[in-house]
Amino acid sequence: AMGVHHAWGRTYKDLFLRFRNMQGYRQRFQNGFDGQGLWIEVEVEKEMGFKSKRNIEAFGIGKFVEECRKRVDRFADRISEQSKRLGYFMDWDNSYHTKSDENNYTIWHFLKTCADKGWIYKGRDVMPWCPRCGTGLSQHEIVTEGYQEITHDSPYLKFPLIDENHEGENLLIWTTTPWTLAANVAAAVNPEYTYAKVEDRGTVMYLSKSLVKTLKNDHVLTDEAKVVGEVKGSDLVGLRYKGPFDELPAQAETIDQHRVLAWDEVGEDEGTGIVHNAPGAGAEDFKLGNENGLTPIAPLDQNGVYKDGFGEFTGQSAANVKDMVFASLKKKSLLIRVNKYTHRYPVCWRCGTELVFRLVDEWFISMDEIRPKMEKATNEM
Repeated sequence: AMGVHHAWGRTYKDLFLRFRNMQGYRQRFQNGFDGQGLWIEVEVEKEMGFKSKRNIEAFGIGKFVEECRKRVDRFADRISEQSKRLGYFMDWDNSYHTKSDENNYTIWHFLKTCADKGWIYKGRDVMPWCPRCGTGLSQHEIVTEGYQEITHDSPYLKFPLIDENHEGENLLIWTTTPWTLAANVAAAVNPEYTYAKVEDRGTVMYLSKSLVKTLKNDHVLTDEAKVVGEVKGSDLVGLRYKGPFDELPAQAETIDQHRVLAWDEVGEDEGTGIVHNAPGAGAEDFKLGNENGLTPIAPLDQNGVYKDGFGEFTGQSAANVKDMVFASLKKKSLLIRVNKYTHRYPVCWRCGTELVFRLVDEWFISMDEIRPKMEKATNEM
């Protein structure tokens, strides 16, 4: 049904069209309905008691699409009558619908034109993904509507170094997404930072020198922790380590790639100054992995569930494995501490589910040739 904000917008449109008409400009007075989008699917799912995309597939995609079309028609009729009562002047017998054959053929024509010009290609990338809706989201959707303040359990853990001159030493790692640790391939430091070699409770760890005091205040390090040395980040680059889940079959091809990378994006405002890299579970991680020739591990299917090769995690939702991750790390004597961390985190604007970042093979439209033309047209407006 039409809300107050719809009535407000339609009032402005009505006034503008009537004003232009009285000035002698020819107006179409054609109303339109956007009848495509996941928001319609989500409402139909609620009506039918569906909880995920798997329910839709079991019901039948064709049958589900027909239910969505029925909902569009039902509410289009209702909104049309409400708009007439509002006094909105339109050619109500000639409204356009985005679900029309005419519109769909136009979209196919657009895609064919892009294909003829060589702009369409199949590529691999990490995308923000809603595990409930079973679909990717654009960066635009996330930036404009997709963040909430969420508190996560964020672990601090050790990555044991295995180089001969660093036996018994560790990298201190922090992450807000413990589910990604099973897909770890590398670690990263800022080559320009100074890193402290800290001894605490019989454990030697490297971390950003500027964060030692903060980590003591957050009870990650004890008050008795001692700085026993300092190195530049560049001195840590190239060191090899044992990953937290190297026993998983999915890790078999990447164990030899576990090393410290240089990355200017590593910050010192939070964490430890050392970040873990999972190229198959993070957009920035994927980019850094490509630059360094890493093999990405893609842990999740379209429903946010671990694929085969991840041991006890296989078949589990990424949203539900944190306690399993912490228990495994504790059993291996790798877990230092788990703290609560509140931050802005992306969610699906349609259903509110926390997003994951998933490695997918998708079709893309290259913007290299189009972007300059679009920028020029925008600047001339």
